[in-house]
Amino acid sequence: MYKYKSGQISITDFGQPMGMHLNENNRWVKKAAMIPWNEIEKRYAGLFKSHKGHPAKPLRLALGACMIQAEYGYSDEEITLQIQESPYLQYFCGYEAYDDSKPPFDSSSMVYFRKRLTPVILGDINEMILSRNKTEEDTDDNDGNNDSNSGTMIVDATCAPSQIKYPQDANLLNQARKSTEQLIDRLHTPGENKPRTYRKKAYKDYLALVRCRKPAAKKIRKAIGKQLSYLRRNLESIEKQLQQGKSLTSAEQNRLIVIQKVYEQQKYMYDNRTHSVPDRIVSLSQPWVRPIVRGKAGKPVEFGAKLDISVVDGFTRLEYLSFDAYNEAGTLRQTIEKYRERTGHYPARVLADKIYRNRDNLNFCKAHGIRLSGPALGRPKKDDQPDRKQNYIDECERVEVERRFSLAKRKCNLGMITAKLTDTAFHCIAMSIVVLNLRKLMLSLPDFLKQHFLYFGFFESVSYTHLRAHETAAKLVCRLLVEKK
Repeated sequence: MYKYKSGQISITDFGQPMGMHLNENNRWVKKAAMIPWNEIEKRYAGLFKSHKGHPAKPLRLALGACMIQAEYGYSDEEITLQIQESPYLQYFCGYEAYDDSKPPFDSSSMVYFRKRLTPVILGDINEMILSRNKTEEDTDDNDGNNDSNSGTMIVDATCAPSQIKYPQDANLLNQARKSTEQLIDRLHTPGENKPRTYRKKAYKDYLALVRCRKPAAKKIRKAIGKQLSYLRRNLESIEKQLQQGKSLTSAEQNRLIVIQKVYEQQKYMYDNRTHSVPDRIVSLSQPWVRPIVRGKAGKPVEFGAKLDISVVDGFTRLEYLSFDAYNEAGTLRQTIEKYRERTGHYPARVLADKIYRNRDNLNFCKAHGIRLSGPALGRPKKDDQPDRKQNYIDECERVEVERRFSLAKRKCNLGMITAKLTDTAFHCIAMSIVVLNLRKLMLSLPDFLKQHFLYFGFFESVSYTHLRAHETAAKLVCRLLVEKK
C-alpha cells in the first residue's frame, strides 16, 4: 500500500522541539521550495506501491535521500543517520515534525530507490524543476539568421568512471583463476578425488610478476601465458563436473560465463599480440564496464559510463548514456531534436568540439538553419576569410560545458560512481545532473549567495588558465583584438 501526501509543508507547520526554529534561509529549505513535490508525487507515486507488507516509503523521502546522497557522497548507511539527526534534512524529505527516535528507513532500501528512479524518470523530474523555476530572463536569445531558430545549445561528452581496480591482464586472470578454484571447491563432493588445480604454483607464478618493480614485456607475456594455462585447466575441470550432473546457482553460472568470456578475450590478445578486443571485460564484478579512450594527458583511458550532456541557459540535461564507447557525433541529431521538442524550434547555434563536425551533422544543421561552431571541413579555400572573432567567442562560450563537467565531478558525485549495478550506476549519473541544476538555481538567489558561497563553494567561476587551455595561436590574435576593443 502507499499513502499519498500532497503539498509542501510550511516551516511554521513543521513540528520542532521546544526552543528550535528552522531558518527560512537555510539551503535545504530553499531547495525544498524549488522542487515541485506535489507534481512529482502525483506522477510517480505508483512506483512505490506495494500490496503486501508495510506501507511503501513516500516518494519524497526516497527522492530527497538520493539528492542528499548525490550532494554529499554519503554511503547508504551514513545517509540514514544524517537524515535522522538533521531537522533540515527531515524537512527537505517531507517530515511533518522532527523525529530522531529511529532512522527513516533501512540502509538497504537505498538500492531499491535507485532502481526505481531511472534516468528517464529523473530526466522528467529535472524538466519539472527547471519549468517551475523558469523566469523571464531564461528566454532564448535570437542570434541566428533564421527567425524560426533561436537559442544556443552547448554539447559535449565525458566519462563517469566506475570504482574498479585498474585493470591489468595478469591481475584479471589471477582473479578469474581464484574464482574458478572456488567453484571447483563448491562442486566437489566429499569422498571424491578433487581435480588438481596447481593453485599454489599458480599463485607463486603470479607473485613473481607483481613483486617485480618494472617487469619487462617478455616477462609479463610469459606470466600471462602461465595464468591462461592454469585458467584453462580449471575451466575444463568445472565442465567435466557439470557434465556429471552437478549444478551451479544462477549467480555462479553468470560468474562462470563472465570468466569464460575473459579467458577467450585474453587468449585472443595473447595469441595475436594485441591489447585490443571488442567488448573487452575489465572487471569480473562489473563485466559491463568498458574502457573509454578519452585522449586526456593524465587519463588517456577511463573505465566507466560515457555520457552526453547539453547546456542551455546554464542548465544541464543528460542526453545520452551508455557503458559502450560510442562516437558522440552520432548523437547530435537526437540532441537537437530533443531541444526542438522542449522549445518548439531549433537552436540558432550549436557549440561543440571538432569531433561533432562531420559531414552528416553539418548537412543536417545547414538544412535546418543551425550554425554549428568551428571551421569548415577540408582544406581552406584560397579566398576564404574565417571570422576569427566569432570563432573565438564560440570557443569561450563553449567552456561553459567544461565548467558543468568540473562541478558535477567535484560537487555532485559524478567523479567516481560507486554503485555496482548498471541501473543503479545510471541512476547516480542522472541524479548528479539534477543536483547540478539545483546548485545552479541556488545561484539565482542573491541573498543566499551572499551568505553562503564562500563556505559551501557555490561560486561557479572559470579560471582564466582554464580558458587559455582551449586557445590556439590563431585565436590568441583575436583575443587581443577583442580585449583591445
